[in-house]
Amino acid sequence: MKDYKWYGHFNADDSFTVTEPETPRHWYNYMFNDEYVTFTSQVGYGEGLAQDDMGRRILLVSNRNIFVSENGEAWSLFGLPLDYGYTDYSCLHGCGFSTVSLSYNGIKSAVRIFVPSEGRREIWSVTLTNMSDYPRTVKLITYAKTELDGTYRPQGYNLGTGGFMADKNAVYAHDYHELYSKRNRHIWGYMTASEQATGFDSRRNAFIGPYGDEQHPVALRKYGGCTGSDCNSEKLCLALENTLTLAPGESHTVHFVLGVALDTAEIVPPTADSVAAEFAAMEKKYGEVLGGVRIKTPWESFDHLINGWMKYAADMGSRWARVRHNGYRDMTSDTECLAAVNPKLAWERMKRVLSYQYQSGYAPRTIIDGAIRDRNFADNTVWMTFAVNTIIRELGDPSLLYETVKFNDTEEEYPVYEHIKRSVDFLYNFQGLYGLVRIWGGDWNDCVNYAGLKGKGVSVWLSIAWCRANRQFAEIARWLGKEDDARTADERGKIMEERIEAYGWDEKGGYYLYARTDDDIIMGGSDCDEGKIFLISQLWSVLAGLPRGAEAMEHAEEILETPIGIRLAYPAFSYQRDYIGSMAEKAPGVQDNGGIYLHPSAWKLAVDSILRRPDRVEEGLRKMLPFDTTYGVKCGEPYAMFNSYCAPETGYRAGTPGQSWRTASSSWMLKSVIEYVFGLHAELAGLRIDPCLPLSWTECSIVKVFRDCTYEIFYHGDGTGSDVLALSVNGKTVPADTPIAPVSGETLKIDVTLGKKA
Repeated sequence: MKDYKWYGHFNADDSFTVTEPETPRHWYNYMFNDEYVTFTSQVGYGEGLAQDDMGRRILLVSNRNIFVSENGEAWSLFGLPLDYGYTDYSCLHGCGFSTVSLSYNGIKSAVRIFVPSEGRREIWSVTLTNMSDYPRTVKLITYAKTELDGTYRPQGYNLGTGGFMADKNAVYAHDYHELYSKRNRHIWGYMTASEQATGFDSRRNAFIGPYGDEQHPVALRKYGGCTGSDCNSEKLCLALENTLTLAPGESHTVHFVLGVALDTAEIVPPTADSVAAEFAAMEKKYGEVLGGVRIKTPWESFDHLINGWMKYAADMGSRWARVRHNGYRDMTSDTECLAAVNPKLAWERMKRVLSYQYQSGYAPRTIIDGAIRDRNFADNTVWMTFAVNTIIRELGDPSLLYETVKFNDTEEEYPVYEHIKRSVDFLYNFQGLYGLVRIWGGDWNDCVNYAGLKGKGVSVWLSIAWCRANRQFAEIARWLGKEDDARTADERGKIMEERIEAYGWDEKGGYYLYARTDDDIIMGGSDCDEGKIFLISQLWSVLAGLPRGAEAMEHAEEILETPIGIRLAYPAFSYQRDYIGSMAEKAPGVQDNGGIYLHPSAWKLAVDSILRRPDRVEEGLRKMLPFDTTYGVKCGEPYAMFNSYCAPETGYRAGTPGQSWRTASSSWMLKSVIEYVFGLHAELAGLRIDPCLPLSWTECSIVKVFRDCTYEIFYHGDGTGSDVLALSVNGKTVPADTPIAPVSGETLKIDVTLGKKA
């Protein structure tokens, strides 16, 4: 497998240029606003969908293509099929946009796709340049496969209609759809252009043909362009044709808007000026949203990843979760991580997340298809305290806890504090065997979904995570002077920790169990035949401050570490058991079943930093990073994190990544790097600096905007250790363990001397 540099490179502005279209798999970019999200690969493949706050969605784009047709020959401006002989190919992926450029048959093309800051739409700008020495008349044909009328099924009915609106210069697809809680609402999918269309198609069978495909539409093969097809109760599409005549050397740009409208008044053809303004507004938005932190290290590609892509991915995750569904845990955790770079936005996102919580304190699994849906996952509630505590620390304003938010099953609004209190109370009272927290139908590991369905099985990991949440809640209570609540939390914390040590510790193995099932079958114990140890219990024992956390981690690493990363569990399950669930249905070494899961690997960066292990921080980073080849070459996007790598026992699959983008690996990588590796711990009093940097980073820096104060922090190490030996602010020495208070509107220049304490 080739190194990523064979296929492209990072740019000074953190964008990434793909120079070889045939990457090992599709390399995607995501673009979004609060109502619409789309993604495209380096060859244009991808989807685009509109969605409301209750997860009602319209799959507007299920694939896309753009063609040039001339004298009976047609080709794609995205570079497919690969064997056509395209030249000058490149794809520029940036935060908020992608541009694919190439040359073919004397025509140079550039296609830019972006999502504006507002609206249920994406915008395509297509520029054609005639590189020939004679005039050229060509047809430019834009195409979107759509599922606005539902996924096609044999012998099914598709009830949409389509055609052309002359007054809107738009091809449309019409159907009925529930959106924004309104039933039987008219919905239009549309494509309109800045130039007068000379053709269109709205019926897929007319454009693609019953035996064609998106690379070889029958309309282009037989007719050289669109057929003018209306649609009635067949599968829809959106295709628009523009005829262009280009003089030698002439360039011409046509803009297209592809969107979802609730009323035809929303369909407005673009202009060059309107598109330029919307693109500028999108760039400005991301500059403001993501400008809060920048790093500089000896690892240039790593800087690009953190400074651009990880912040961007955290922003997307906190709004769109995993895109295909709005997981409560996912939105909450990603919002917590976003707070490291934009706590104000994180606070607004968090209040939205809290509005889906039940008044009992319980939080649902997901919000999808217009409903709040539960799947018996026990852990959704635990993440709320972490996020709120983190955001308040960043903003330094506990009074925000008095702001009010509805529960999903009440009309009355309650303070954010009450939401958090009820979440902690709920889990403490959600007890199973031995008074530990029930696992129910799964915890963070969605695939342990049989372990607690009878209501008795417990998650040792979730009990440990609750201890951390409870400790943070006690801190929140004391911020507001609610000492009674804080004392209750302290007492409960002691009780739960005692139960964990008594019933969740494996004395023989020297680490924490993962779970006890309804029938008190141990998972993650040294006497198990498979699944003897689970990583997350050991990680969180350190994060929760349990007394034997360091010991547990040492034993975990001895068993779980591999040459390409640390496993989630070992040995992997080789057959199904009625008390596990879908974890044991996956192949050994894949994802949850003993794979190298990168979300916990990002937690491990934090844990290694807490335990003052800079050598393991560096090793962990290198094993995780999508572009680092120290421990093997990865085949996914160099600018995106993955959910997992396949473990060594998977044979040829070893080291290959799972899905990219739609994972908390990105968000937690960002948080771990800023808060733990660089050591920027937000406290009400200010920013406390306690890093654990790789020893090879003898000179590095980070800039962080913290409460309207800019901290410019320079680290100077001698390669012997990552302990803070000296700390100065604007040239004045200050105690190393003291939070540095912000000064609004000022820039603080901070020098940190690192080494090994005697």
